[in-house]
Amino acid sequence: MSAAPAYSEDKGGSAGPGEAEYGHDPASGGIFSSDYKRHDDLKEMLDTNKDSLKLEAMKRIVADPNQLIRASALRVLSSIRVPIIVPIMMLAIKEAASDMSPYVRKTAAHAIPKLYSLDSDQKDQLIEVIEKLLADKTTLVAGSVVMAFEEVCPERIDLIHKNYRKLCNLLIDVEEWGQVVIISMLTRYARTQFLSPTQNESLLEENPEKAFYGSEDDEAKGPGSEEAAAAALPTRKPYVMDPDHRLLLRNTKPLLQSRSAAVVMAVAQLYFHLAPKAEVGVIAKALVRLLRSHSEVQYVVLQNVATMSIKRRGMFEPYLKSFYIRSTDPTQIKILKLEVLTNLANETNIPTVLREFQTYIRSMDKDFVAATIQAIGRCATNIGRVRDTCLNGLVQLLSNRDELVVAESVVVIKKLLQMQPAQHGEIIKHLAKLTDNIQVPMARASILWLIGEYCEHVPRIAPDVLRKMAKSFTAEEDIVKLQVINLAAKLYLTNSKQTKLLTQYVLSLAKYDQNYDIRDRARFTRQLIVPSEQGGALSRHAKKLFLAPKPAPVLESSFKDRDHFQLGSLSHLLNAKATGYQELPDWPEEAPDPSVRNVEVPEWTKCSNREKRKEKEKPFYSDSEGESGPTESADSDPESESESDSKSSSESGSGESSSESDNEDQDEDEEKGRSSESEQSEEEGEKKKMKKRKKVPEGQREGSSSDEGSDSSSSSSESEMTSDTEEEQVEPASWRKKTPPSGKSAPAPKEISLLDLEDFTPPSVQPVSPPMVVSTSLAADLEGLTLTDSPLVPSLLSPVSGAGRQELLHRVAGEGLAVDYTFSRQPFSGDPHMVSVHIHFSNSSDTPIKGLHVGTPKLPAGISIQEFPEIESLSPGESTTAIMGINFCDSTQAANFQLCTQTRQFYVSIQPPVGELMAPVFMSENEFKKEQGKLTGMNEITEKLTLPDASRSDHVVVQKVTATANLGRVPCGTSDEYRFAGRTLTSGSLVLLTLDARPTGAAQLTVNSEKMVIGTMLVKDVVQALTQ
Repeated sequence: MSAAPAYSEDKGGSAGPGEAEYGHDPASGGIFSSDYKRHDDLKEMLDTNKDSLKLEAMKRIVADPNQLIRASALRVLSSIRVPIIVPIMMLAIKEAASDMSPYVRKTAAHAIPKLYSLDSDQKDQLIEVIEKLLADKTTLVAGSVVMAFEEVCPERIDLIHKNYRKLCNLLIDVEEWGQVVIISMLTRYARTQFLSPTQNESLLEENPEKAFYGSEDDEAKGPGSEEAAAAALPTRKPYVMDPDHRLLLRNTKPLLQSRSAAVVMAVAQLYFHLAPKAEVGVIAKALVRLLRSHSEVQYVVLQNVATMSIKRRGMFEPYLKSFYIRSTDPTQIKILKLEVLTNLANETNIPTVLREFQTYIRSMDKDFVAATIQAIGRCATNIGRVRDTCLNGLVQLLSNRDELVVAESVVVIKKLLQMQPAQHGEIIKHLAKLTDNIQVPMARASILWLIGEYCEHVPRIAPDVLRKMAKSFTAEEDIVKLQVINLAAKLYLTNSKQTKLLTQYVLSLAKYDQNYDIRDRARFTRQLIVPSEQGGALSRHAKKLFLAPKPAPVLESSFKDRDHFQLGSLSHLLNAKATGYQELPDWPEEAPDPSVRNVEVPEWTKCSNREKRKEKEKPFYSDSEGESGPTESADSDPESESESDSKSSSESGSGESSSESDNEDQDEDEEKGRSSESEQSEEEGEKKKMKKRKKVPEGQREGSSSDEGSDSSSSSSESEMTSDTEEEQVEPASWRKKTPPSGKSAPAPKEISLLDLEDFTPPSVQPVSPPMVVSTSLAADLEGLTLTDSPLVPSLLSPVSGAGRQELLHRVAGEGLAVDYTFSRQPFSGDPHMVSVHIHFSNSSDTPIKGLHVGTPKLPAGISIQEFPEIESLSPGESTTAIMGINFCDSTQAANFQLCTQTRQFYVSIQPPVGELMAPVFMSENEFKKEQGKLTGMNEITEKLTLPDASRSDHVVVQKVTATANLGRVPCGTSDEYRFAGRTLTSGSLVLLTLDARPTGAAQLTVNSEKMVIGTMLVKDVVQALTQ
């Protein structure tokens, strides 16, 4: 420091008074004085190698121990747009891709597109880095690497195969912008790897009569015609959704609740492009929620809603009021909401929509008023019932003070009159009178075109209008002049006596007009209509050319053809292909191999010596002995404990303690035992297997089911000495056979599991009642059983029908036709997701009722019905029953439809109790507890109640619960606890009901279900039934 002043004094390093002070760059060589000649070469070297020194410093920083500094250095290095450092940048990216810090790996993914834009020849090496980063399991990296994939190699979908399921599972935890990128990429990936979920629906739409019961004409044609028709139809296999396709839809659905509008919009477009029609409706509510956001968000959302509402109108109909226009909305938002309202208009809601339009016409926003008038015209075009009403309303607008309103009304009226010109001659006359007042060129041109096109309807007014137009011809706009020439030509051809001179005068004026288009039109028209000496060939066809009938214009939405762009993209917003836009692929005709998405995961083993012992002991035990029983021991390893948490525990078939080898085989036996349960348990097992790493061979599963059946039958005698809990679990097997158990019971069918091998309840020392005596708590469950060997059907565990008959149509209102309905709890043959409803018809009139059928239903979104076949005739005093299916979509909304005869239509409504929206499920006590443990928190509803004296017996409790809800009884080990299980028909969500009743009458009712609304309503209904 002491040398610095001397250096400054001698060499003038510091500035004098009033002079600016400059800092020295250490790398510039300025620290060396020009007087020191021996340092000139060093100064020159440093001045000419600044970039090299900076790069060396940057390379040292890239290896810094601080992850933030490493990431920042890589970010700076990748931002240097100098081609010479591409190799250095590539080395830095490769090193950062293997960094221990996920933040540095994320920065490496960000640097990949920068390097690719600098040198595209590095693509192959960058793809290797992308492939490595795609395998990263960190949520911080996922979104960034997918963005790099989209920028560098979007065509390499083979890189996604192995990482598809991982990306789906990580999606909900990725940052919001990463979610948008991943969802957009997965949308295009799914369009190339899965079959269209709507392919069968489109086939049904093309052939509706073939899809339903068939028409009478088809039946009359005979078998030969049926075979020919069947051959003509495209043969397609029944559609089964790929589990990976379902995984994508299931994991993206919760993101509809995201706070980010971009994420919600991304999920909405994914569902619109990938989901079945029945499931697309879930996005409507989320999109409507975004309409409360900023105007920019509203604009983008409404653009997409306008496109969706053209093809999926029913999806947004329940939210019609959400699209009503506010006075504070910007003009572009108002016009988009008008577009949506027009798309949603139908015969049911058109009166409400037109009342809204009447209010909008009074707005001060002229562009908005013009758009409203066009919307009225579209409604009149699409809905013929209100065409005259709309036309009269537009005619009234012709007397409006605002000239723009009148002009727009004239243009729309012109288009509407082309549909039925003969019925509206008075309107044409009224328009002709407005030519003196209307000055807007487009409106004047429209009136002149109407008068010329339909001059035969106004033969006296048309020549006078031509006279007025000829007088002001030179002052008119070009578009008006062209229509004046057309009017003169048409009147000359139809009424030449009165208009010949006027036509020649107009053509003479047009001949010397300043606009060359008008001059050319005048020359062409004169040669065409005025006969010359030579008589051209076209003159004979002048009437056909000018007066040919013209098709009425089709008023269509400007969003009609936008759906070929991917929703939410800039190209869709602009209705033009933007730079970098990737086309949405078409669905494949045949599904590609789904095994490419399988990932081989190595099996985790505890230690090698146990594996060796397991192999040695394996031949000693037969399959049936292995099934009968490993029990849970105190020294079970952590792996088996974790397995038992995710799967149900195994039940011991004997009283012996388990050995160490039994514990090691426990997982294998659990998988075998689960393969022979009921169909519902098999479906649950399939879902669990998607999450398991360990797979069981198909042949082993099939063998275990047969071995299990023989083992269950042989151990029936031992079950007499078990506890009450075990007795209740064995009893369902005896229900199938309806024979008392004996020492040698007959072998059970192979597909039936007589024992539930997943309970570790120790044997009780208390004696039990003989198996022939059925407990009173299960008496109601035995109704409807037969002495056959058929498998146990879950629907037999509850009454075969719901509540008693309910009135659908009173005989007075139905003019003698009385209609009742009941909910049959049998599965509907047409669709398992539908509720089977029995409709009972009675004719109490004196005349036969003919042609009983269901008219066109007006159903809320998601609800569908399958009509019963038409009843040709119902004689006086006769009664009949028909069966129809209704898919209530897991809601208690009423299904409204028309019940029609040949002469009358009756509006009726069927509203289901919540208990009829589910089907019973048969499961063991352990499975019940395991599933109940998954449905806690907000999915659990608890209510305390007091049972009256008449409702405290087991028989009454079970009867009342099963009469209220279509649930199946689950075996229970305690006498004061009742358990019931079922699934909702549409979504298949579990509904678990537990009633803990005390001898004093105090009870607690608990319902666990993913459907919180259904759970709340079910608690209310069951409490009401038990306390009555």
